Amino acid sequence: MFKSAFTTYNYYLKTAPFATNFLTTGFLFGAGDVIAQYILPSEHTGNTEEIYDYKRTARAVFYGSVIFSPIGSRWMYFLQKRVHWPGKSMSNSGLNTISRVLVDQIFFSPVSLVFYFSTMSILEHGFNTDIIKRKLQNSAWSTLLTNWSVWPFVQVVNFNYIKVEHRLLVINVIAIFWNTYLSFKNSNG
Repeated sequence: MFKSAFTTYNYYLKTAPFATNFLTTGFLFGAGDVIAQYILPSEHTGNTEEIYDYKRTARAVFYGSVIFSPIGSRWMYFLQKRVHWPGKSMSNSGLNTISRVLVDQIFFSPVSLVFYFSTMSILEHGFNTDIIKRKLQNSAWSTLLTNWSVWPFVQVVNFNYIKVEHRLLVINVIAIFWNTYLSFKNSNG
């Protein structure tokens, strides 16, 4: 069954890559939010049995589909084609993997987290700079530190062993847990 699902996914990834990544990433961002709402308590109320917030999940799906999917996909191809250890070919050597992980974690991670928290604040509250600043002050740095304890290890495997066209899927699968954490941090920031 898994092989059949993966074969189908591969078919759509080759024939309609944008739509496939759009749907997959949006679904998995939404799944992370659903898990966060049902499992993690809100700091604001301390209550895990609050009414389910469909708009919050819709914002997560929107962010995953419309914003993160195209950016993440292009980023994976950029790293593969442009980032390599000086003097090394574009192969998947150990030094090239280290280079890609470093560029990903030093440049993409901080920017993407600031962008995530800012975008989610705008989607929830409108363009209110005070709320955006508060959310960034409360959540961005601690989330980035947590990011650095998770994603470098995932990306070493991803860049070393996974074909470039499947890297966003690997990120999205691991990101079910990461998106749960992001949703929790966003709702409590």
